Amino acid sequence: MSNIRLVEAKLPAGFRFHPRDEELVCDYLMRKVALTDTFQLMIEVDLNKCEPWDIPETARVNSKEWYFYSQRDRKYATGLRTNRATTSGYWKATGKDKAVHSKGTIVGMRKTLVFYHGRAPKGAKSDWVMHEFRLQPTSNVSTLKEDWVLCRMLHKTKEISKNPSIMGSSYDDIASSPLPPLMDSFISFHQPNLDDKYEQQVPDSPICPQTKGTLFSPIWTQI
Repeated sequence: MSNIRLVEAKLPAGFRFHPRDEELVCDYLMRKVALTDTFQLMIEVDLNKCEPWDIPETARVNSKEWYFYSQRDRKYATGLRTNRATTSGYWKATGKDKAVHSKGTIVGMRKTLVFYHGRAPKGAKSDWVMHEFRLQPTSNVSTLKEDWVLCRMLHKTKEISKNPSIMGSSYDDIASSPLPPLMDSFISFHQPNLDDKYEQQVPDSPICPQTKGTLFSPIWTQI
């Protein structure tokens, strides 16, 4: 079990690991590149030696998402093109790269890739999709030798296949609405017994809404 899944196992029901794009870049990828990643929640995967369906189980958070780090393999020593071929196929970029913002500043880019079986240009498109996050080049990062990226891999469902916009829009909506961080100090796994502090009050007769009335102002009556 990965460290992410260990963390999820300790969270209350309904909570799960679902970071925004900004958090993936600033709180995870930046720390990985700067060698300050003390959490080490994600594993490292060589995408050239691993098929999408063979990504280690330890990278999977739930039945549809995998999170991991990877180093981009350059096709040529002096070039910028990335080699994304595997034994069974290759990853192909689709659409335009999306900028990742933090406090009004571009901190990284998100590239969307789809896995194809076979060899280009006659490969067969699969249901495997990957978001590859990279840092925005700066003077602080350009001197680092390691070209790390953070990957979020998805296995599309039938619903997403019929409506591809669902996949991108769900993450875009989350990224646009800031949420407070979930701190350990706010999580209590030992809930107090409410019966000790409050006397349970049971009405003499149960109440239920009548079928008449509106949704916002139901008419209550006693049985």
